[in-house]
Amino acid sequence: MTAPTAGRRWFRRAWPWLKYAIGLALAGVAIWALTGRTGELSGASSYLSHLRWWWLILAVAGEAGSLVAFALIQRRLLEAGDVEMSTGRLTAVTLAATAIANSMPAGPVVSSVFAFGQYRRGGADEALSGWTLAAVFVDASVTLALVAAAGVTVAGAEGAGLDLVGVTVAVLIGTIALGAVFLQRRALVWLVSRTVRASRRLVGWPRGELAVHVERIITQLTVVSLSARQVLSVVGWGVANWILDCACLALSFLAIGAGIPWRGLLLAYGAGQLAANLPITPGGLGVVEGSLTIALVTFGGAETSTVAAVFLYRILSFWAELPVGWAAWGVLVWSGRRVAVPVRFPDGVVTGAVAQVEMVSRGDGVAGGDGVVNRTVSWEEQ
Repeated sequence: MTAPTAGRRWFRRAWPWLKYAIGLALAGVAIWALTGRTGELSGASSYLSHLRWWWLILAVAGEAGSLVAFALIQRRLLEAGDVEMSTGRLTAVTLAATAIANSMPAGPVVSSVFAFGQYRRGGADEALSGWTLAAVFVDASVTLALVAAAGVTVAGAEGAGLDLVGVTVAVLIGTIALGAVFLQRRALVWLVSRTVRASRRLVGWPRGELAVHVERIITQLTVVSLSARQVLSVVGWGVANWILDCACLALSFLAIGAGIPWRGLLLAYGAGQLAANLPITPGGLGVVEGSLTIALVTFGGAETSTVAAVFLYRILSFWAELPVGWAAWGVLVWSGRRVAVPVRFPDGVVTGAVAQVEMVSRGDGVAGGDGVVNRTVSWEEQ
């Protein structure tokens, strides 16, 4: 093995952990650049020690509402494929997937596998589960671009001074085009097929059985179509997801007794969330804090109070969701250990036979759905 090849392999293994270090470093640099002195950090901590609890409760409610709105996006998409899952269960799936994505190496990939498995447990087939994951991504991207564009409009000339207009407009046009392609099912199949082929040529992935599954899902992408009413519902809940999360940020200012920089709030929030989606750090750790704080200070927020408000917002929207999300993951995995499914034999389904399938998760203990290593099956004639 040549030295460059060994170096690349080491980097690929180390990168998931390096992202955490980079995120923490960026957060530290952002705080240092804005405060400069330990005294001002003490000032920020003093804000947090005198919280206005009624505003804090409303901030928590706003963040909870954001999670429920995201769950409703998934529910509406699954309903388009004639699968019913409760809002409560999908909210738990959202919490668990968010915790996985924000706290594990390769978290977004693992969280997608987890959500896929939960959709399958809820009755969706492979095609609908894969389509739902893709549709959620498209909806979140389009609605975030709409929110960021609204922020540029509200900010006016001050927003233009931050050189965000061109970037936001480009992102908006790109995401709307992506949404249009997604709704045009033939174009979607063509785009996904081309992407998979390019990935296979460049990185050799997917191959083997996984490639067979991917090809089958691609050919089945046309089984789901959304009506105009369903599209409006999904987009509406997508916008609600971002607006409620932004409301949590605004209420964090009130919770520490500081004024809200209204003119730049939506623009700063949109820019921060766009930055969080860059594959640099898990959950945008460091990137969100830095971009939010710098943008809000530019629009008139006091440095010390802005640092405190952003820190409180990230406690509620990032750190607090980790233990709650992992608890939700535990409940979902435990409740799904034993499920009843029809038993199919080579000559067909045995009438009245029910299998109790106990799922034994992978070694990483996260997938909790499909792709399990062992299945202990017992069946009885009813």
